[in-house]
Amino acid sequence: MAQSKEQSRTISVSGEAEIKVVPDEALIHLGVETRSKSLDAARSENDKRVSDVIAAAKSLGIDAKLIQTDYLSVYPSDEWEDDGRKKKSELYAMNKSITIIVKDLKKLEELVTTTLKLGVNRVQDIQFRTSELRKFRDQARVMAVRAAKEKAELMAKELGQTVGRPDTISEEDYSYYAPYYRGRADMRTQNVMSSDGSGLDVDGSIAVGQIAVKAKVHIVFQLQDK
Repeated sequence: MAQSKEQSRTISVSGEAEIKVVPDEALIHLGVETRSKSLDAARSENDKRVSDVIAAAKSLGIDAKLIQTDYLSVYPSDEWEDDGRKKKSELYAMNKSITIIVKDLKKLEELVTTTLKLGVNRVQDIQFRTSELRKFRDQARVMAVRAAKEKAELMAKELGQTVGRPDTISEEDYSYYAPYYRGRADMRTQNVMSSDGSGLDVDGSIAVGQIAVKAKVHIVFQLQDK
């Protein structure tokens, strides 16, 4: 019987990378809710508040194409006595959501303060982002591959082996933005590479700090004798 072909020897490793980036834009979601006994009155008041918010955003130099109303709901919203047993009045509630992209982060604090005064009920979410995501994402990928290779080489060396060509490589499906808070304990494993950026403070109570763009790869390398 012919001798079976020797099975290839491999090592499977993962590598991670994190690049801390100063964001240069923010995506803010605002909510406007109005209630009235009359559906028309609730709608009219809601429309007025939303129009005022949009006008205020434009007055701060925000382009109209960066402002969008993207959610609408209408539903009964009755008022009840304190004991919950008796209905005080029958109301209609109207909700609208406004999404605004802020390119100049120094205007973010003023935008939030102004819109709250104009009738915004909720600041639903503020997402800090970078307009150069592709560039930083590619950098993180390269760093993750290097981290994986270094890990493989270290372990192979301890076993008297060298790392050969890669058999397979795959990327974990990351949400590329991850929050980064200054002062957080910096805990990373040995196969994580990190690149620091500098922080940015916006005047007022909103501290932008940094965001992290992450990448993680899995690579299978062949092992070779020295």
